[in-house]
Amino acid sequence: MPGADPCWLLRKYYNFALWIAGSAFTVNEAESSPGLSHVVADLPPPPPPPPPHLPRFTAAAQVRVTLTLLLCALSACCNLAVLYSASRNHRKRSHVRLLITNLAVADLLVAFVVMPLDAVWNITVQWLAGDLACRTLMFLKLVAMYSCAFVTVVISLDRQAAVLNPLSINKARKRNKVLLTVAWTMSVVLSIPQVFVFHVVVIDSPKRFIQCTTYGSFSSRWQETLYNMLTFTFLFLLPLFIMISCYSRILFEISKKMTEDMQLRRSKNNIPRARMRTLKMTVVIVLSFMVCWTPYYMLGLWYWFCPAGLEETVSQSLSHILFIFGLLNACLDPIIYGLFTIPLCMRHMYFRYR
Repeated sequence: MPGADPCWLLRKYYNFALWIAGSAFTVNEAESSPGLSHVVADLPPPPPPPPPHLPRFTAAAQVRVTLTLLLCALSACCNLAVLYSASRNHRKRSHVRLLITNLAVADLLVAFVVMPLDAVWNITVQWLAGDLACRTLMFLKLVAMYSCAFVTVVISLDRQAAVLNPLSINKARKRNKVLLTVAWTMSVVLSIPQVFVFHVVVIDSPKRFIQCTTYGSFSSRWQETLYNMLTFTFLFLLPLFIMISCYSRILFEISKKMTEDMQLRRSKNNIPRARMRTLKMTVVIVLSFMVCWTPYYMLGLWYWFCPAGLEETVSQSLSHILFIFGLLNACLDPIIYGLFTIPLCMRHMYFRYR
């Protein structure tokens, strides 16, 4: 699954190889069973299974690794700069800064867990780190991706409260701490199944190949699809619905206030300039999350319900590009924060020293 496993293309071809191997084992067991020997004798010999299509370190994968490592370095530098800026300015520890700090931590998890792991896994093609590392890293990878989505949801809820209930600004910091605690707790709890569904599997034909996969963890296809859909719902659909709902209400409230100002012929907006600037920043952050990850998740939905059509229509190069585009979100968050805060800091310094 794209959300739970960014290297799902490797697992897709590997699961196909295991399925072929499993089919061959089933035929051999039937032939060796005395009770079924007469049935097998009456059947025509089965066609030989096609050779397993094991993944390779292709040219497209090489480009993906290069871009992933570049994004990893950029994301790490930018998000560490945000954390340094937040810890350095003790007098301006606003509730918005608390949210941005948590978003930077979530993006750093993506930069230090998801990106390097994806790059190394594409280089080695197979899994070489053992079963414990397989389960642990799949768990941490989903924690990182859940935390990015859920912290962005908390930012949306905070902006909704700031616009719809401006008098509750004094309670915002306490409220955000509670919401952030819930967000991180949900990220950990919802990622726990990864420890149980992922494991190391080894095949010896046509050559020894080791992979960290969910193969064999589900007794039927619908169970794996259900698990993927639940993960997809909590990882993307539910956060997307909450974000759209929050900003729809915000837009409606701003439009209503602007209409009231026009009717009363007021020249001054009811929403303070600083709050409007913060609102614009969070809107851009939420839009970047939607734009960056939507194409890749749509590709994942296609694979779950029509894998054959996906293999015939979509090239591996396109799937690599869409995944890189999703990772770009971890780099855009600190850049957006910087673009909205650096001009303000420069303006304050100008009025201070003029």
